[in-house]
Amino acid sequence: MQREGGRRREPDGQDTGAVERVLDELYTTPPSGFVLLREERAAAARTAGRKEDARRIHAARRPTLAAWAANLLTRGRPEEAQRFLELGRALREAHRTLDAAGLRELSAQRRRIVSALSGQAARLAGEAGHRLSQAAQREVESTLRAVLADPDAADRWAGGRLEVSLTPPSAFPSGTAPAGPAEAGPEPAEPAARPKSSRTVSGGRAKDELAERRRARQEELARAEREAGHAERRLRDARADQADAEESLRRTGDELARARETVTAAEERLREAREDLDRAERGRREAEQRGRTAADAVAGAEREARSSARRVDRLATRVRRYGPSG
Repeated sequence: MQREGGRRREPDGQDTGAVERVLDELYTTPPSGFVLLREERAAAARTAGRKEDARRIHAARRPTLAAWAANLLTRGRPEEAQRFLELGRALREAHRTLDAAGLRELSAQRRRIVSALSGQAARLAGEAGHRLSQAAQREVESTLRAVLADPDAADRWAGGRLEVSLTPPSAFPSGTAPAGPAEAGPEPAEPAARPKSSRTVSGGRAKDELAERRRARQEELARAEREAGHAERRLRDARADQADAEESLRRTGDELARARETVTAAEERLREAREDLDRAERGRREAEQRGRTAADAVAGAEREARSSARRVDRLATRVRRYGPSG
């Protein structure tokens, strides 16, 4: 690869830095203007001969309003976004190590910060001319909770190019210490083992079976929640694709209307040009007729002049022959 003008260029003519800047610009543009700007930037890349760049730009999907607002937080409040990401790492570590006290403290911070940041996202969207509905603001909060709970979600949000809202995993704690065994203290000395009664063994087996059924139900619930989350994301993607298609249809309709206006104007100019041509041809024919008439008149005048000249010559000859009268 090489650098031209301080920009990184790939061997096939791609301009990686330019594409990244365009994508950053797209995902901070309000969704209503996303498709038009995307098509303009992709067309510019194609015109410059950067076909792969144009493909990458055109592949960008329009974000939902809530995803766009979450992107604004990353771009417009970078320091607060970084602190929020650090809080998420601390929460995940506390949950992993079962630090109940630390988890309670961090979870309290989480609730306050999620509320504050979602409010900031609503204000940023409002300043950009788009008011967030309550449903959209809840989606922003869902995204922020997912960022705290899931490192992959945190990375996606940090990139500032979300297309849809994120859903937090169901296994992450809601603000209390995770359920689990109490911390083990010194175990009291046990008396000598006594034979267990059949009732005790049966009761233990029943508890094990009940715990196994609960575990199976929890796993089934977690799977159902994951599938619901995937279905919701697919629905949002489909709605975004539909919105893109509708926007493309509207833009194509506008282009068709402009083309029809251009054709109508061209046809009008052609009609006027033909009328001008007809007038010019009539004028030429009239001029030719006047020319022929004038030529005939000149020929007649020339004949008359020659006849007059011959008569003058005859009279002059007579005068010379007979001399002056007297």
